Amino acid sequence: MTNALASAPGAILLVGAGKMGGALMESWLARGLPPALLSVLDPSPPPEVAKLIATKRIARDPQPPLLPMHAAVVLAVKPQMAPDVMPQIARFVGRDTVVVSIMAGRTLGFLGKHLPKGTAIVRAMPNMPAAIGRGITVAVPNARVKSAARELADALLSATGPVEWIKNEKWMDAVTAVSGSGPAYVFLLAESLARAGAAAGLPKALAARLARETVAGAGELLHRSTLDAAKLRENVTSPGGTTAAALKVLMSRSGLDPLMKKAVAAATRRSRQLAG
Repeated sequence: MTNALASAPGAILLVGAGKMGGALMESWLARGLPPALLSVLDPSPPPEVAKLIATKRIARDPQPPLLPMHAAVVLAVKPQMAPDVMPQIARFVGRDTVVVSIMAGRTLGFLGKHLPKGTAIVRAMPNMPAAIGRGITVAVPNARVKSAARELADALLSATGPVEWIKNEKWMDAVTAVSGSGPAYVFLLAESLARAGAAAGLPKALAARLARETVAGAGELLHRSTLDAAKLRENVTSPGGTTAAALKVLMSRSGLDPLMKKAVAAATRRSRQLAG
């Protein structure tokens, strides 16, 4: 991964240096991408990102006549900004450029309409843990993406965690709902568990700490273990014990499963609505 970025075949343009774009940029640099090959198009990046850009002397808001066409253009702006941003992007795209978009809901078809004909495009969905190198990304290429373009896109995306490549773009809305939005569901679980602990009589600060560390620790155990989630759940549940009593509620007809299905379905619908 490091070598692939250290020997990138050309310049990389990052469009949008917010939380996710900034996380990608930081990971690229940490994994060997030469700052001289990177440029950023963003009128107002967050202070910490702006500081990194200045410290590494990364080019800001480049003009096409001053640079060769880019090996890759990474679109990391909010999907609602796409109609305004896309007309500015085509001038940075050459015959051999791969465009990698992490805009939720924006399809390969939408992107293709706003880019030069024949552009190699990868639609990808990372998630928030990318900020600490523990994200996961799902990516789908269009028919123009050949081996070299895919290798470069994979190196850029895998800098923040593993990448799953799929062939069916229709899955991307559900991917967005599960892994893209999923961290928020886990954070809500920690909030809810803390509130429940306080309601059971614990001091709020203690309940919050217990909930936070329990969710974080269980997540790390799930990450490190070779067992699936169901088996880990079974291992911590003694018949007739306290965990079993709680799970009887959470696994009832009105429990967590039906609520999660409704939540993922709602996020999937919203992803489709964002498509253009």
